[in-house]
Amino acid sequence: MREKAVERRNVNKEHNSNFKAGYIPIDEDRLHKTGLRGRKGNLAICVIVLLFILAVINLIITLVIWAVIRIGPNGCDSMEFHESGLLRFKQVSDMGVIHPLYKSTVGGRRNENLVITGNNQPIVFQQGTTKLSVEKNKTSITSDIGMQFFDPRTQNILFSTDYETHEFHLPSGVKSLNVQKASTERITSNATSDLNIKVDGRAIVRGNEGVFIMGKTIEFHVGGNVELKAEHSIILNGSVMVSTSRLPSSSFGDQLNNGDWVRYKLCMCADGTLFKVQVTGQNMGCQISDNPCGNTH
Repeated sequence: MREKAVERRNVNKEHNSNFKAGYIPIDEDRLHKTGLRGRKGNLAICVIVLLFILAVINLIITLVIWAVIRIGPNGCDSMEFHESGLLRFKQVSDMGVIHPLYKSTVGGRRNENLVITGNNQPIVFQQGTTKLSVEKNKTSITSDIGMQFFDPRTQNILFSTDYETHEFHLPSGVKSLNVQKASTERITSNATSDLNIKVDGRAIVRGNEGVFIMGKTIEFHVGGNVELKAEHSIILNGSVMVSTSRLPSSSFGDQLNNGDWVRYKLCMCADGTLFKVQVTGQNMGCQISDNPCGNTH
């Protein structure tokens, strides 16, 4: 028993001093590693940075909304939202472009004016091809489908471009109409006022079945030429007067003998037919062999 006890003591002593017992040498690179390393770690860092940027942008947007709309403990101080879809602005608002919904209405309060101001820019209201532009010196309305103005209280039509249903009349207070091109059957004025047609350049009046100009007195004031063209005939019914103050004239025959000048004399028959005669000498009349008047001229 003594020998067995000594042997057991020696074995335990050797076992306690052997630190390499049960050790197997292995390569650490082949061991399974936990955590995010390599590409996964870089991707995780990118996702965290992106989330941080989105959080900062969200914070900035929230601060801008809070400063512009002025959201407080009692709600929004600058606008109101109603169940009927009405959006009411309670303070002065600075906006660039507004896109209302289909068949929307922009208006003010019942007893207050709606003030819309453009900072050195025109105010434009546009719906499809119809556009209303309010500028500093003029207000223009353009539309390809026509326009109509009516009183919202009485529903009376004040102005309409539907010529098939309503005859075109200028609204009360409007004295002139500026257009580039107009197609109509008839242009008239009131019985107590004159009809004045003024152009800066060239005016062309054309009729598919003729042009009839009627009036108590018809005057043409032009700075250039007056050209009358017709397929069949031109009839001047009434007294015709031509002011010669602006017509070129020569008191002597200096320009008559100049080959660069070609002069004509305007002649008229008894029935009102006008024709021209080339002037070849001084004191030349309208009696030519091939005049259209026949024996009466």
